[in-house]
Amino acid sequence: MEWLEAMKESIRYMEAHLPETITPEDISRHVSISPFYFQKGFKIITGMTIGTYLRNRRLYLAALDVLAGNDKVIDLAYKYGYETPESFTKAFSRFHGLAPCQLKKQPHRLRVFLPLQITISVEGGSNLNYTLEKLDAFPVIGIEETFFYDGAYDEIPPFWKQFCTGRKEQLCQQLGENSNLGKYGICIADKEHPKSFRYVIAGDYEGGPVPPDMKVMEIPAFTWVKFGCTGPLPGALQAINTRIFKEWLPGNTRYEIAHSINIEMYTPGDTSAPDYSSEIWIPVKEKQPACRTALNH
Repeated sequence: MEWLEAMKESIRYMEAHLPETITPEDISRHVSISPFYFQKGFKIITGMTIGTYLRNRRLYLAALDVLAGNDKVIDLAYKYGYETPESFTKAFSRFHGLAPCQLKKQPHRLRVFLPLQITISVEGGSNLNYTLEKLDAFPVIGIEETFFYDGAYDEIPPFWKQFCTGRKEQLCQQLGENSNLGKYGICIADKEHPKSFRYVIAGDYEGGPVPPDMKVMEIPAFTWVKFGCTGPLPGALQAINTRIFKEWLPGNTRYEIAHSINIEMYTPGDTSAPDYSSEIWIPVKEKQPACRTALNH
C-alpha cells in the first residue's frame, strides 16, 4: 500500500473500530507499514499521536451520546474504553471543558472533533537532497534511552545535551582516541513497547572492551537513502525529517521502507552553525514491479 493511501486507510480503519480496543500495532498491521514508521509518520503528518486521535474521537462521540441522553455515564465509560466512570468524566472534562452533566445544560460548548482528512503536498519532494548507498552490516557502540513518540522531538535534544556536556569526553577516553562516539543518532523500534522507541547515541565500534552502561549493536546491511541537511540543530534536521514524511515518502514511486530503523549522521563541527552538515538515513528496498506499474498508470 502506498504511503498516502496507507495514512488515509488508517483513518478509515480507526473510525470503523473506535468502540474497540485497538493498538498502533493493529493499525500498522492493517496498512502493512512497520509500527515504528507508521507512528512516526502519523505524528509528523497529523501533529498528534495515534492514541491522541483515538481518544479525541471517542470523547467527541461520547459527547454526542450525552446530548442524545440515551446512556448513563457508567455505560459511556465502558463503551469508550475507560475503566471507571471517574476516569471517563475526568478525560471528558479535560477535553470538552465541562463535565457530561454540565454539557446537557450547555450543548453549545461541545468540542467538535471530526475524522481527519489527510492531504499531502508532494510538490517539493524532488528538491530534497538525497543519495542512495548500499552498505554492508557494521557494528556501533553507544548509550541508549527510550522515548515515547509523542514527546521525542522535545526530549531527544536534552538527551544529546546531557551527553555532550556530561559524558562524552569520559566515554571517548574509555573507548580510545580514535572514537567517534556521537557520529550517529539511531532510532530503533521497541517491539515490546509499541508506543515508544529506542534511541542510541553511537559511534563506530572498532572492537575492544565495552564500558559499563554502553552497548554494542550491529546495523544490518541495507540500501540506504541518505538525506542531506544543512543548518543548525535540532531545527534543521527535524525540518528535513518532516519533509521526508510529507513529501518524499508519498511522492516516490520506486522505494519502500525496508526495516524499523533510521539513522541520523552528524559530522564534526559546530552544530549551531548555519552551514553545519548532517544526514538522515532510511533503509529502503525496491517496490514490487506490479506496484510500480500501477503507479505509472
